[in-house]
Amino acid sequence: MFARRFVNAVPKSGIRSYSSGGVNPAVIIEHDGKNVSKSTFHTIAAASQLGGPVTAIVVGTSCGDVAKEVGSIEGIGKVVVAQNDAFKGNLPEVIAPAIQAAHEQFKFSHIAAPASAFGKNVIPRIGALLDVSPISEILSIESPDTFTRPIYAGNAIATVQSTDDVKVMTVRATTFPEAAVGSGSLTPEDCDMKVASSPLSEFIKSEMSKSDRPELGSASVVVAGGRALKSSENFNILYELADKLKAGVGASRAAVDAGYVPNDMQIGQTGKIVAPELYIAVGISGAIQHLAGMKDSKVIVAINKDADAPIFQVADYGLVADLFNAVPDLSKQV
Repeated sequence: MFARRFVNAVPKSGIRSYSSGGVNPAVIIEHDGKNVSKSTFHTIAAASQLGGPVTAIVVGTSCGDVAKEVGSIEGIGKVVVAQNDAFKGNLPEVIAPAIQAAHEQFKFSHIAAPASAFGKNVIPRIGALLDVSPISEILSIESPDTFTRPIYAGNAIATVQSTDDVKVMTVRATTFPEAAVGSGSLTPEDCDMKVASSPLSEFIKSEMSKSDRPELGSASVVVAGGRALKSSENFNILYELADKLKAGVGASRAAVDAGYVPNDMQIGQTGKIVAPELYIAVGISGAIQHLAGMKDSKVIVAINKDADAPIFQVADYGLVADLFNAVPDLSKQV
């Protein structure tokens, strides 16, 4: 039923598109009830390369504003909306059966979601319900049934060919362009998707951290700190620099595990994947798990007092210095 072909390959540059014969792609829209996530725009652009108009699936409680926004994105040919109180909190155990019901109605050839915490939660469950093997974090689309994805923490690229009737996948947003917003807007279609109660989990509440700084996934400049900062208080020197650069602030897993910063600031294989125009790594040694989350950045600057730190192997510019002297000096010059 399913076959995969693995070869080492480097994704080719450029934007592809394919004929729409037999292709009916869908994207699960990630949103907060008001706004569509930035990574979703990149996922729509990826799905558009498959050929044919993309169906946007919007699931939630009050999705009117989201559906309107999605309907104006270029590449979207249909917006399907399911609203129900059961979808509150975006529990993947509840959303996955709804997507399964949508597939039974519209017969999608591909179902994609961003490779975010949301997408990584819901896509494997959809794959299980449809009895297909999900393809995670695709980097490029070689053809409607062939994709590339990273393996071994990004040290190798696998070309994956799927023979499943429906391809279920997550998309690494940083490797695809952002879909543009057009001047028109589609009329959303209401859909009675299957609502399944989940005995395994229950949504209690959501506590969102607020910050005036850009989100890591959308920031054009990112300043990240490692365990060498030694305490949460010392991260203040990074915050000062970030505020002057209008940058997002991230951290290595070591800094998160040490309790210096919260989990949502972690960058790396088990954290967030970023690819800003400028990435400043401060006191980060450059473990392979961290490099997997930021090595696609356009320009990488490393500040570390250890001249042999692995981070310097991927950095475009490196400064061997004590960060407690270098960062304040840099802030003064900005």
